Amino acid sequence: MESVKRARARLSRYPALLGECREPAKQYAACVSRQDNLVKFACQAEFAKFKDCLLKASAKMATRL
Repeated sequence: MESVKRARARLSRYPALLGECREPAKQYAACVSRQDNLVKFACQAEFAKFKDCLLKASAKMATRL
């Protein structure tokens, strides 16, 4: 049951991680919502920025995604 506790603790940090990456998340969401027919890799640049931000924020908070 220790693994469940750790997973819940990690998941409880997700809102803070998303708060740290507000701007890249907004840019990615805007790109996706602009697409009429979303295709694979259509918003790859925005997603890469968002993912990079999440990885940096998780390292800063000493947690993993």
